[in-house]
Amino acid sequence: LRARVKMRLGFSTMLLLRAVGLPRPVCGFARYAAPSLLSQRPRLSLPTFSILSSVSTDVIAENPLLNRSGLPRFSSIEPSHLPSAVERVLEDMEKDFDDFETRAESASSYEDVLPEVERIQFPLSYVWGVAGHLNGVRNSPELREAYENAQPDVVKASMRMGQSTALYGALKRVSSAVDTADDFASSQKRRAVNSSLRSMEKSGVGLEGEQKERFNAISLRMADLTTKFSNNILDCTKEYGLEVIDADSMAGAPATARRMWAGAFAAKANEDLEEGAKKTEADAENGPWRITLDGPSYMATLQHVGDRSVREKVYMAYITRASDKSLEEERNNIPIINEILSLKKEEAGILGFSNYAEQSLAFKMAPSVESVEKLSDLISKVAIPAAKRELDEVTAYAKVIGGDEYTDIDKLMPWDIAFFSERLREKKI
Repeated sequence: LRARVKMRLGFSTMLLLRAVGLPRPVCGFARYAAPSLLSQRPRLSLPTFSILSSVSTDVIAENPLLNRSGLPRFSSIEPSHLPSAVERVLEDMEKDFDDFETRAESASSYEDVLPEVERIQFPLSYVWGVAGHLNGVRNSPELREAYENAQPDVVKASMRMGQSTALYGALKRVSSAVDTADDFASSQKRRAVNSSLRSMEKSGVGLEGEQKERFNAISLRMADLTTKFSNNILDCTKEYGLEVIDADSMAGAPATARRMWAGAFAAKANEDLEEGAKKTEADAENGPWRITLDGPSYMATLQHVGDRSVREKVYMAYITRASDKSLEEERNNIPIINEILSLKKEEAGILGFSNYAEQSLAFKMAPSVESVEKLSDLISKVAIPAAKRELDEVTAYAKVIGGDEYTDIDKLMPWDIAFFSERLREKKI
């Protein structure tokens, strides 16, 4: 029921979670981890400079992270490329931004400010964005170390741009200039400028003295915490594996899923194999199989594995990743979550907000925390009764086809719902 209500609440639930400010275990980037001064504003068009590179051909050949002539060369990028790439783009960005701040005192047109800032920050956004993606989908100890070592310098560079009074003053002048025009192009520029101003205000451009120092310290700490949060999830996900040898447990599972699980078992068995030793071959039909917590494996298990005990084990392992149930205490994300919430509340107070929800929504379409709660309550009145009807239908069907174990149940367990929902869907097709 909880899962179905969440699906139906979709938009309002997302707003509430973002307002609370908890990190998400995905490979996207938070403000602290992959900062971009203009990330809050709409992009008018893809600037031509964004696909070009000012780096020499020889340097690009040595470091594919610096090649911005097309799509990222993911297959060629190694962890060793990240430190030199970040060092190079930060050095160039610092020099270019120094020059820009000197000119910014007299800048008053849109073309002199936002496109120029975007040109300056694009190389870092590109390098750090590619690195963040790889850190999420091809994580390794070497890449993680390189990423974590570079992150403080990246955050500091972003804070410098976000707190530049010269840039903020230039944007204020541009804002005054575009406020009077009514044509479509000017309205888009006005929106971009105002969004950038709000982003800088959120980045602490108006802070001074001890408040600024504390705000920046929070930003650095948040970058460290959000990265550690994601790493804990990744580690717990990668390390788990449930080996199944009983073919009856896999009865009815699609061939594609069985091949996936058999392949996972073979890959694990062949890790650190001594030279000359016989490799284990994947046998999708007879097993063994290895179920992991990766998305495709996890979902296929809940939807198609008939053995209830297997579903329960996988479900419980998934929802307790990086929690107080983790085998290793340092991978418990609960203390991290508590610290994040505390820091976000403190950050909101420094910026003049009562809580982080107000701070978050100040830069979004929703006018207030109350409006988000009202929307959520409004949708809940329709979503919850509908979800209950659907769950009752699934439960009734489970009693019919599930056997003695389900004949007298009052409600399905969380690891049952997806399985019998899928059976019901198949019946209706």
